[in-house]
Amino acid sequence: MKRFALIGAAGYIAPRHMRAIKDTAHELVCAYDINDSVGVIDSLSPQSEFFTEFERFYDFAWTLKRQQQPLDIVSVCSPNHLHFSHINAGLRLGCDVICEKPLVPSPGMLDELALTEQETGKRLWNILQLRHHQAIIDLRNRVLGEQRAHKHEVELTYITSRGKWYMESWKGDPRKSFGVATNIGVHFYDMLHFIFGKLQRNVVHYSHEHKAAGYLEYENARVRWFLSIDANDLPESVKGKKPTYRSITVDGNEIEFSEGFTDLHTVSYQAILDGKGYGIEDARHCVETVDVIRSAAAVVPQNGEGHPFLNRLVR
Repeated sequence: MKRFALIGAAGYIAPRHMRAIKDTAHELVCAYDINDSVGVIDSLSPQSEFFTEFERFYDFAWTLKRQQQPLDIVSVCSPNHLHFSHINAGLRLGCDVICEKPLVPSPGMLDELALTEQETGKRLWNILQLRHHQAIIDLRNRVLGEQRAHKHEVELTYITSRGKWYMESWKGDPRKSFGVATNIGVHFYDMLHFIFGKLQRNVVHYSHEHKAAGYLEYENARVRWFLSIDANDLPESVKGKKPTYRSITVDGNEIEFSEGFTDLHTVSYQAILDGKGYGIEDARHCVETVDVIRSAAAVVPQNGEGHPFLNRLVR
């Protein structure tokens, strides 16, 4: 049985990690968050120690190590801008680390974490759960098995409505979330790379605190993408019915992958525990992608590279 610690226990995604630890028959020994709204622990790991001060949490972890009861793995679910320091802390505790996306905002930080891995002899694993989704795996296998004269034409649209609270939280602060394309888009950029190969071109057509759009060209696909947290961007067929619209079309055919998300963190954990998880180099591609998107100046789309929803924004 592996002994886990969890950093960022009060966030949206933390319960999925707690569930994954329990469902893979391991133990959550301790958890930390500056917020104390962590009642979910009672139903998943009631025996876990909990701290609202990082110093007390870290001292407890070192005490366990001195008492020959060390932690094995630290799971990091804290806000994006804290990932780098929390990953380093976990590695230097002598633990492997499992971290949510994005690992860090820049390739340079990935290089630093790789050095820390070498120094400590421990591993950093990234949750890239869409790589475990069966519909995504099936599409990837189909693409890899084809011989085509032309690249696939892909449209990615993801609108996930957020209320006024969003901009008041760390997620609405680009210094902490690194912007909407990073915060809600990094999952999809990894998925696109996983399916369609290396990225060859990265262009931004629109960039705003609530939404972004652009064009990505991979070895096997031309991708027009649009991401938004603005409910006004929802298609009329969805408005008033659902707060989220997720669509990926490949050559005009919708790829349905809305179902099957529930247990993907548990599947990801099991793969990591089996030594088959995704590490720093697997995450590098999507980190490089969002790093370019954040700094790129928006340009007018050319040659049919603009997403259809872009017309609403640039009239």
